This record gives sequence, structure tokens and C-alpha cells, in this order.
Amino acid sequence: MSTSTTDDPAASDEPLSEAEYRDRLRELPPSAKLVAKVLEGDAPLSQGQLAEESLLPDRTVRYALNRLEDVGLVGSRYSFRDARKQVYFLER
Repeated sequence: MSTSTTDDPAASDEPLSEAEYRDRLRELPPSAKLVAKVLEGDAPLSQGQLAEESLLPDRTVRYALNRLEDVGLVGSRYSFRDARKQVYFLER
């Protein structure tokens, strides 16, 4: 269950400043930082594409995406090419 509070970093609809983006990213594990870096260059990407580009295992990419979503740095939507897949992009 998801609730919105003022302490929830993902609750704001305003774009992040570069400093705030970097502060949120700083506390994350290295895998999340790598996935964010890959998404900076090529987005939106599916989980499989992220695994291929980052050379990380699927499970590690899933973990990284969850951490990025927890702090409001990544968003997702269904793929236009294949509605069975989600694609991920940076929320900046």
C-alpha cells in the first residue's frame, strides 16, 4: 500500500534540481547508480535491455530499479512495442 506524505521523496511532481538528484543517488548502492547512468544515455529501456547494457544480472537490475523507484528517481510505463513489458526512464 502506498501513501503520500511530505517525507516521501517520490511524492513531489516538481522536477528535481541537479543537486537534489545527486543527493538522492549518493545514498544508493553501486548497481542503482550504474542503472541510472545507463538510463541517462538511453531511455526508456526494459529490464532486459538494462541488464544487457549494464552487464548486470537481471536480479541485480530488478533490485537497482526498486531502489531507484523508492527514492523517486525512476519511472516506468508499458512499452509501446510490447505491452507485456515495462520500460524505465529517469524522473528528472
